[in-house]
Amino acid sequence: MSTLPVVFSAFQTRKMDLLSNKWIINLIFCLFFIGVSCNSVENKIYVHLNYTIPCVRLLNATHQIGCQSSLSGDVGVLHVLESEANLDWVLKTGPNPPYMVILDSTLFTRSIMMKLKTGSSRVAGVVVVAPSSNPAEGFSPHTTCPNENSGVYSESYDPALAHCNVTVWNPLGNGLSYEEYDFPMFSLKDDNDTQAIKQCYYNHNHVVNGSSPQYPLCAMQLYSHMSAVTDTATCMRRNGINFSLNPETVCDPLGDFNVLASTRPLNYTDKGHKTGESVVIAAARLDSRSFFFDIAPGAESAASGFVTLLAAAHALRNATQEAQPNRTILYAFFQGETFDYIGSSRLVYDMENKQFPLDLDNVHSVVEIGQVGLHGESKLWVHTDPVSRRNSSVNEEVEKLIRNLNSSALNLNFSLQEPSFSQPLPPSSLQRFLRARPIPGVVIQNHNSAFTNKYYESMYDNAEYLDMSYPPNLTPEEQLEYVTDAAKALTEAATIVARALYTQAGGSDPIQLQNINVDSQMVTQMLYGFLVKSNNSWFQQMVPSDFAIHLRERPTNFYVGVTQQHSEPTLLVQYLLANLTGTTINITQDNCQNQREGEDDKESKHIYSYMWVQGAAPPNSTERVAFCVRSTVRLSKALSPAFDLEEYTSKDYSTWTESRWKSIKGRIFLVASHELEMLTLGVGVAVLIASLMLTYIISSKADILFSSGREPTAATY
Repeated sequence: MSTLPVVFSAFQTRKMDLLSNKWIINLIFCLFFIGVSCNSVENKIYVHLNYTIPCVRLLNATHQIGCQSSLSGDVGVLHVLESEANLDWVLKTGPNPPYMVILDSTLFTRSIMMKLKTGSSRVAGVVVVAPSSNPAEGFSPHTTCPNENSGVYSESYDPALAHCNVTVWNPLGNGLSYEEYDFPMFSLKDDNDTQAIKQCYYNHNHVVNGSSPQYPLCAMQLYSHMSAVTDTATCMRRNGINFSLNPETVCDPLGDFNVLASTRPLNYTDKGHKTGESVVIAAARLDSRSFFFDIAPGAESAASGFVTLLAAAHALRNATQEAQPNRTILYAFFQGETFDYIGSSRLVYDMENKQFPLDLDNVHSVVEIGQVGLHGESKLWVHTDPVSRRNSSVNEEVEKLIRNLNSSALNLNFSLQEPSFSQPLPPSSLQRFLRARPIPGVVIQNHNSAFTNKYYESMYDNAEYLDMSYPPNLTPEEQLEYVTDAAKALTEAATIVARALYTQAGGSDPIQLQNINVDSQMVTQMLYGFLVKSNNSWFQQMVPSDFAIHLRERPTNFYVGVTQQHSEPTLLVQYLLANLTGTTINITQDNCQNQREGEDDKESKHIYSYMWVQGAAPPNSTERVAFCVRSTVRLSKALSPAFDLEEYTSKDYSTWTESRWKSIKGRIFLVASHELEMLTLGVGVAVLIASLMLTYIISSKADILFSSGREPTAATY
């Protein structure tokens, strides 16, 4: 039999394979081209917003607060709100709901927001344009009585003082941060993005002479879908449901780490009571918040207090190292105090349950530095608890502490005064210690009764409000070194605190006492680093090289965050406190990073912490001279005990959680009329049906249309 048919068939098969490969290559090229074209088309349709800060969802034992969008984002026609009277267009008369409302910060009031909230079926979302300067009248989205249900005053501890019955601490508080909204809310800077949005509105949506705007209209889409709902107990239960190999976590407890240091080393492997040990706790809070997630400058509410304490700790370094006072000073920087005293309640819990190197019996007294920004004033107020002072021994120690503070203010440009004896403590970490037992303590603030802070827990509690102003034309390095009025005032306050702590700890050397002075240059550098930008030459010297890349060209965000990560302020305070209170030791980088002073050293790591910092570069050199700092600085967990105890409906501890989300973004585009959309859909469906019919006809006639003819008959011989 001849082999020609086989050869011919193989030739045809090879030819068909080549054609198939060519078609596959062409198909891949077309798909790639279509993908690129789609991206190009998307960029022509949408304008993506670069700086979008959302309001996110938080939950506690009883309810949820904050904002969220639907899963696919919420879309609405843009409307720039010009006045409260203009709300009728959004809520009643506008013909194209739902609306995406753009409003300036002056219109971000409780009155307007509650009207938008009740009319949410016609509201797709809200965008607040952050101003370039602070509103003169003040603004606080917090409540009038911060941490109302988690302090010491309650039905069992002088109920007459509970719920701010005597003093309304935050009279400007409008409570917006503690409301729930069924639509997304974002903050935008007053920059090119905002101008583009407003221009789009005026070009397409602006009502002229009462006539309705004509299509196409400018619209916006906001994505901020939150995974958690209802309350903390519900979201924590959902976290524990494992229906897949990759179970989804829907919320995380708020929390971080407290930063602690002591003038005497503490062995952190030896928990519980220390016989003969007496401790003075010097405390300040590290966190703040505002309505929007990533904007929490906390200049007065947080930074003024902890910068004062950092400066005081540095001033006390030599005095406490040369001749140790009888008592140990424990510096405590608490995280999460905004949310029902997370950090301080955790430390008290650990002390009560022998999970800390000290217990409450070791605590002699507490000195807390609160809001101490002075704004040109020269007066600070020393607040105490009238209930615990009914105990004669506690009252005696409190009076000694006040005398120490007053004597420390001599020859300085400051005076210390006491509020009315019957006035309760302001919101403060000291309240959590008093819930456990009567402990002598004071809280130093810049106000007598109500807060002087007009921007408590808001985006406006910033460097501008703290009087951090610089002469024009200064370089960033010159601004870093310039001693502002705010720095001068806090220097005086820190000197008072440092001298009072030395005396309270039992220091009795009058010469040493007079030598305790705070460095104003260092205070101004800290304020600049926390409130202007952390990426500066002084901070860079103080931190390890792997953290230096995280220093930013903007103010620090003091929002506490969630427990899975260390926040920027926690790490910065840890590094600064180590440098300001520790000593430089001559050991290798390997030993330093392995928490030891030699190859055989197994004990030092339980008493000291070691940190390899990158240091400064010598003159005429670009190479930094790194070194090892040994200090007593430690990080202590600032997670509410409610989550360890799994008591998610606790009334004793904070239960705040933060919802998780997948995408936060916003974009604007032009939207066609409903009639045009329906027409486009109809044409598309018609084209689809015609395509299917044509495909069917071609397929049914394929043997005729694509016949390759009869193959030649094989020859026989």
